[in-house]
Amino acid sequence: MIKPNSTRQYDAFLFDLDGTLLDTADDLGAALNTVLKNNDMQVVPKHIYTPVASNGANGLLEAGYKALWPKQNQSLLRQQLLDAYADNIAVYTQCFKGVELLLEQLDHNGIKWGIMTNKPGFLTTPLVKAIPALRHAKVVVSGDTLAVAKPFPDPLLYCADLLQVEPKRCLYIGDAERDIQAGKAANMDTATALWGYIPSLSEALAWNATFNWQTPLDGINNI
Repeated sequence: MIKPNSTRQYDAFLFDLDGTLLDTADDLGAALNTVLKNNDMQVVPKHIYTPVASNGANGLLEAGYKALWPKQNQSLLRQQLLDAYADNIAVYTQCFKGVELLLEQLDHNGIKWGIMTNKPGFLTTPLVKAIPALRHAKVVVSGDTLAVAKPFPDPLLYCADLLQVEPKRCLYIGDAERDIQAGKAANMDTATALWGYIPSLSEALAWNATFNWQTPLDGINNI
């Protein structure tokens, strides 16, 4: 499993957070349903909120309100959801199976790894602190760290700069099209996390990432 540094394929792995490292869907879904209940709307089941769990507050609310969403006070509802989520940010959340072993292997092989998420920093920071396996990340960049977020490449280039690694020597792993778009724009190889909140297998494969991983353990082959 261990390869000499001279044959190392990448010097750094960068990860999306929701749907890639962490299964956050049930905590996000609980926040969504809190907002729906408080506004006399019908709550939604897991199979509705999970596919949009990587799409931010607006994506979740749109899944809950459906055709009624355009007519809502969107900024108010978004804040309600963020508040509900912040109050219970890591009740059900855990690493996807295989993530901890992959991170351990990266550490063991001396390969730097970090997190680049579109989640705002006030949510990213407490969430990462709540998950022991993520506390050794060399860099954590949130959606509001810079003026732009994914699919712009800037946050990934910023990560590479902080890690002092050339972008072409980085691999970015994510479960959304914007992840793959950002990685490509940053001149990084990419891997689609097929275990995450992808819209469908066919759509995910159409993103044409460098790799399509079925589980986090597939990443060990690229160490």
